[in-house]
Formats: sequence, structure tokens, C-alpha cells
Amino acid sequence: MHTEERKGKIIKGVAGFYYVYSRGEIYECKAKGVFRKDNRKPLVGDNVVLDVLDEEKKLGNVREIEDRHSELIRPAVANVDQAVVIFSIVKPKPNFNLLDRFLIMMEQQGIPCVICFNKADIDEDGDGEQYRTIYENCGYRTMLVSAAHNEGIDQLMDTLQGKTTTVAGPSGVGKSSLVNCLQSGTVMETGAISKKIERGKHTTRHSELIAINDDTYILDTPGFSSLGLFDLEKEQLAGFYREFSPYEKYCRFAGCAHIGEPICGVKDAVQSREISSLRYENYRLLYEELKNQRKY
Repeated sequence: MHTEERKGKIIKGVAGFYYVYSRGEIYECKAKGVFRKDNRKPLVGDNVVLDVLDEEKKLGNVREIEDRHSELIRPAVANVDQAVVIFSIVKPKPNFNLLDRFLIMMEQQGIPCVICFNKADIDEDGDGEQYRTIYENCGYRTMLVSAAHNEGIDQLMDTLQGKTTTVAGPSGVGKSSLVNCLQSGTVMETGAISKKIERGKHTTRHSELIAINDDTYILDTPGFSSLGLFDLEKEQLAGFYREFSPYEKYCRFAGCAHIGEPICGVKDAVQSREISSLRYENYRLLYEELKNQRKY
């Protein structure tokens, strides 16, 4: 049987089948036994070489997994270039503690993060600008958008171009509407996958990549409502609050926790509003949580 070799990307994996996107088409593939021998399991996001077994039925085998440049544990996905975390400005108001947890979690895994505040169209008090300023001052790229009015979507689209992006956010923030805006007029409507993968219709707990075009993918991550802090010592936490670092030289003690110590540059900067009190309060809460977590 004649097979054709081509490159593609795994966009979904269900029950031992891998759905590979290649040149605008989706192929249903099995992985060859060679990976089991090497103890390597294909992941969503993997760039692969596949043998096309049947062009008409779009069937193939994954023959080779290319080297990964990143690997996320939760959700399990390879080759993510960045994360976009979505919160609404109002209805519901942002849970900044959850946002900071997410930023720390991504930073631990070396994934750059873009913060997207949705529902700018109903932000009557202009809170969005204040939130944007807080997080831009900490070095995060931050944007205000409205999925309902299609505002800021082009700017967000530019950020995604040529990258694989995991999109996350708690429920109620308009994440699905935003993902739909990003997909409008794309090469592939998601229904095409559902038709091919009948058994995969109601499996949002599976990671699934959505192809925007040949080199741009988004991964819709199931809504998260709580995140534990993984493998972090309380002493490491300040390192994830990058806006602290210019002020740490004014602390009296090396290794200052910036909580109960006298003469602390960070606390002084919070006092003089050079560091956001909102961020500092989250830091304190997370520090306490890390201090009290049981070590097994």
C-alpha cells in the first residue's frame, strides 16, 4: 500500500486515536508502537510526521514526534508558546488571587502570559484601565477587549499569530465567546472535528487545539476555578512578583519575606503606591498559604 509522508500537528487525542491537522485537513491516526518502546506518548500540540494511509478517508499513522520546546502538565500539551488568561472587568469582577496563581503557574513552566480583560463594553466605571495599569507595571502584556462588540479582537489576533496559545479563564468571563470571535472565518469550523470524532463530542476535559491557520493554534483549556501552588517554597514566591525586585535592595535583611520585617523596601514601595497594594495583598495571602501547606 502506497503511503505518503507529511508533517502535521496533533490537535486532539481520544482513546488511542490522534487527530492530526495537516494542510487544512484532519487525519485520524494511530501511534506506531515505537513510542511505547521509548516510553513516549504523543501529546496534543506535538509536531509529528505522519504516514497517510488513506487520503480519501483521512487515515494515517503517527510515525515520528518532533522535539518539544515546552510541555505543560496541566493541561497536558506540548509546544505551547504562550498563555492568554481571560478575566472579565465586571460581572463577575476579577478574582485577582486566581489571576496571580495562574501567572505564577505559567512562569514556573516558562510560558509567557498575556492578560486579557473582557467585557470592556459594560465597564462603566473604567476599572479596566486601572487593572491594565497594575499588571502592565508588573511587566505583563495586558489588553482590554469586548467579545460582545468585537472590540480589541484584531489586537488579540495579532498576539496569537504564528503561535500555539493556551487560552484559560474561570467560567462566566466570556471565554467561549472570545474563542468564537477568534475562530470566525477560520479555515476550520470546530463542527468538522465533532463530525469526525463522534465519540469526542462532549469531552471538553480533553485538551483540544483549534487551528486558526496553518501556524496558529489555540488550546481552549477547561474553566479553572481554583489553582494550588505547585512545588513552591514560600521563600521563592517573591521572585514571581517581579515588581518587587527593584525595591529589595532597600530591605534591611537579605532574604526578607516583605511581611513582618522592619525596614523593608517592598513594604515602603506599597506604602508609597509604587507597588500595587492589590498585588501585595495577594502575595501575603499566597505566602501564608505556602507557609501553612503540609510537607509530605
